[in-house]
Amino acid sequence: MSKTSNQPPPPGVGFLLSQVGAHAAARFAERIAPLKLKPYHSGILRILGSGSGLTQQALSDLLGMFPSRLVGLLDELEKLRLIERRESPADRRTYSLHLTKAGRDALSDIGKLTRQLQDDLCAALNEKERKLLAEMLSRIVSQQQITPAVHPGYRQVGGTCGKEAVDGEKD
Repeated sequence: MSKTSNQPPPPGVGFLLSQVGAHAAARFAERIAPLKLKPYHSGILRILGSGSGLTQQALSDLLGMFPSRLVGLLDELEKLRLIERRESPADRRTYSLHLTKAGRDALSDIGKLTRQLQDDLCAALNEKERKLLAEMLSRIVSQQQITPAVHPGYRQVGGTCGKEAVDGEKD
């Protein structure tokens, strides 16, 4: 008599990527919550930290968000005194975005939390394996034509279902 296994088949790579991604996103949100920030705030701060003076329109284009949705997120960051909008000297109709000192400090704190999370997530891997994993994931990002270093979740925040993703309401 042969025994049949009640074990499900092993998951595929796509499922494992999704599973780890969802887990990482949830843990990241938990870790930055004491900073009174959401993950989408941290991404905006990171981008502005590497390119101060970016216009709202350029940031909207980079994130793939509707400008009107981005304005709300920027308002939140401005209310927390993490960013400031400055009139462009070349065109007073546009604003350039800059981190404040508090914004730079928050970005530094986010960086520390991110490194700790990465260490926790990759604890089962040695340094060589971590590097290889990062290289392989980068190749997938490139092949899939995903904007490097920009979370695809911004398109959801900025798309037709975005308001729901931001504040729980349906459009």
